[in-house]
Amino acid sequence: MSAKFLIPDKIYLKLLYKKRLGKKLNLKEVKTFNEKLQWLKLYDRRPIYSTMVDKYEVKKYVADAIGDKYIIPTIGVYEKFEDIDFDSLPNQFVIKCTHDSGGLVICKNKNKLDTEEVKEKINKSLAVNYYYHAREWPYKNVKPRILIEQYMLDKKTDELRDYKFFCFDGKVKFFKIDFNRFRKHQANYYSTDGKLLKFGEEVCPPDYNKKLEMPKQLKEMITIAEKLSRNIPFVRVDLYEINGKVYFGELTFFPASGFGRFVPEEWDEKIGRLIRIKKYEGKNDI
Repeated sequence: MSAKFLIPDKIYLKLLYKKRLGKKLNLKEVKTFNEKLQWLKLYDRRPIYSTMVDKYEVKKYVADAIGDKYIIPTIGVYEKFEDIDFDSLPNQFVIKCTHDSGGLVICKNKNKLDTEEVKEKINKSLAVNYYYHAREWPYKNVKPRILIEQYMLDKKTDELRDYKFFCFDGKVKFFKIDFNRFRKHQANYYSTDGKLLKFGEEVCPPDYNKKLEMPKQLKEMITIAEKLSRNIPFVRVDLYEINGKVYFGELTFFPASGFGRFVPEEWDEKIGRLIRIKKYEGKNDI
């Protein structure tokens, strides 16, 4: 086992925080969004979180909370790649791993799919415990499996656009829309009434001149996001609007693993003020 796996979480996060952001991580007086995400990794460890990040198990969890009409249909779930019968699959589908954030393959034409290449990518993901990447605790005990879902595409936009709702103690404060993903990835942030907010992320900078159409089901999306984020200090609820209908995407507890740089930088602390951690302190100490 690599030496980094043996380093205690708190020490590892302090080292990684310094390396990624060039700052000291002070866990006693956390102020910024990124600092508080690191604190939550260590001290808010409710077992249900592992279900909520498992891409297969979360479907039942979400269906029970808001209804199964919001769930993207599952084609199959498999223990190993060899169990997949590609002949029985439709021409288009999506393959993902249940336990990580990188094992994803989008198949738009099965006849052109290089199954050996896909096998190599998926097996590589299956062999990794995503928790060790940045100590995102919910992933530690998720069972690695392969999930195949129905391929979804909005006919109007000819893409799958997701809307990422930032929820604090069950309240949506703002949401994010990504664009130009496969060229120059950018993203804008908006208030709950669809007004552009003047901040963004360094890795996918905002374009304040970019006009993006707001989802028609915005109010419904906000209601869903708030139901799914009740009694949680922070979670990002990702939803899709596809052909006029809302679908659940995923739940993200630690965007950018808590190492994202904001522009302007002051927004790291502004957003951090929205996370109230005192009420959770000591409840899940390690």
